[in-house]
Amino acid sequence: MLRERPPVTDARRVRFTAPRTVDVESGPVPRPADDEVLVEATVSAVSPGTELLVYRDDVPAGVPLDTTIDGLTEPLSYPLSYGYAAVGVVTAVGDAVDATWADRRVFAFRPHASHFCATPDSLVVLPDGVSDEDAAMLATAETATGFAMDGRPRVGERVVVLGQGVVGLLTTALLARFPLSELVTVDHHASRRARSRALGAHEAFAPEAVPDGVADRFPGDGRADLTFELSGNPEALSDAISVTGDDGRLVVGSWYGSKPVSLDLGGRFHRSRMRLRSSQVSEIDADHAGRWDKARRLDYVLDAIEDLEPSSLVTHRFPVEDAAEAYRLLDRDPADTVQVLFTY
Repeated sequence: MLRERPPVTDARRVRFTAPRTVDVESGPVPRPADDEVLVEATVSAVSPGTELLVYRDDVPAGVPLDTTIDGLTEPLSYPLSYGYAAVGVVTAVGDAVDATWADRRVFAFRPHASHFCATPDSLVVLPDGVSDEDAAMLATAETATGFAMDGRPRVGERVVVLGQGVVGLLTTALLARFPLSELVTVDHHASRRARSRALGAHEAFAPEAVPDGVADRFPGDGRADLTFELSGNPEALSDAISVTGDDGRLVVGSWYGSKPVSLDLGGRFHRSRMRLRSSQVSEIDADHAGRWDKARRLDYVLDAIEDLEPSSLVTHRFPVEDAAEAYRLLDRDPADTVQVLFTY
């Protein structure tokens, strides 16, 4: 017998149906298979960088959205569901699932939907000390953690972070915990620069102040030991190279999608011995894999978000029925729209 609460008859899911076109579809609540549970969502977080690429049709043709997340392994083709940060409560369990899963509060790497079925091993059980809104930002905090791990900040280093969207801000908050000599951030928007300073950046500059503003902060060659490019703007990569010193490290966490990147690598870069590397959350870097796996990293992030309180970066909450309005706002008003949550 299927063990469940009284059924809800109307389920909703967000669908990207064409470039800059979002619909919210209604349908029957799904029933879990024997090895699944049914989750009723309370909140889900929009990933502004990646989801705006999908919204704007800026994902390169033929590139899977994410081969490590169920349902996101196919190349982009409208209509599609997307998203990977849902929080909810288990409201029904299949016959082969332990009954103790009922009523558990969980996080799931799943598209935006009011109800969805999942196997228990794909869910993250949430501790009591983590609120639903903080938990909804688990994927973003995990991404920031991966950037910090791949950057390997060292005692006394000078660090620059370009881009202070929600991922950049959480990366800044994590880096502020390290004993750095300087932590400098760069962003177009004054409101985001103010948030950055509040999270621990020693100084924050507008892009037009780079590289002179950064150079004034750093004695000697005026450049950083470690730089993170997290803006999603291809033009920022040249700025990132310009502020990174000889023998420095540059971590590129941005996904530019189909936007072209143009770089002048014929000058200082050629002799700089700079190490430029990509970083993406889906895999653990080989240098860490001997001691770390994704489960250990998630455990760390669950502990960290109790202190980080990433929900403090939430600027807007929309009922899921208003998803189209939320994406329009993210697309047109990035200055004041840092983190959007859908509520159910």
